[in-house]
Amino acid sequence: MNSSSKLVLYNFSHSSCSWRVRFALKLKGLDYEYKAVNLVKGEQFSREFEQVNPLHYVPVLVDGDVVVSDSLAILLYLEEKYPQRALLPDDHQRKALNLQVASIVCSSIQPLHMVTLAKHIEEKVGPEEGILWALSIIEKGFYALEKLLKDFATRFATGEELYMADMFLAPEIDTVAKRYNIDMSAYPILNRVYEAYKTVPEFLAASPEAQPDAAFFTPPA
Repeated sequence: MNSSSKLVLYNFSHSSCSWRVRFALKLKGLDYEYKAVNLVKGEQFSREFEQVNPLHYVPVLVDGDVVVSDSLAILLYLEEKYPQRALLPDDHQRKALNLQVASIVCSSIQPLHMVTLAKHIEEKVGPEEGILWALSIIEKGFYALEKLLKDFATRFATGEELYMADMFLAPEIDTVAKRYNIDMSAYPILNRVYEAYKTVPEFLAASPEAQPDAAFFTPPA
């Protein structure tokens, strides 16, 4: 797929899943080629991208002959292949906590409030039902995360250092708080760590607005 040694990331500026990976790459100090895939224009269904990922999802990381899709799989691959600036702590309990937070965000929250799913629910059930569904999923997930992190969160989700849990929480909180006007004061732990993320240069550098394709993105109505 790629004969050079430089990493290639197929992603979309406003995809929270892509943001997770960009955040991790920035923290690890890994240089990569940015390949924009505009999801709004349907570029994920192009023949070129289908050869990279037949599921038509971003992000996809290409590292020489290795092609990895799915943000969690990508972060685990990066952690093993490029161990500098570890994304998982040595402590087994905190490592398990980081993996649990990542899994909750990427399997129990984010996929269930996607705009396409919300619109599908509205078409099948009725107006506003999609938003109500999304809010119920987010509130349930954020409540669970608050309880999970209450004995571990300090500056960041699981302590004083940024780890994998933060890679998943930071874009998720930012995205849903803006899209669904979530009152984050109801989740004081998540709100506190989110405010800390906004002071991290790598988080800001990985944000949608800082990406080369951001200027060409118009939010869907």
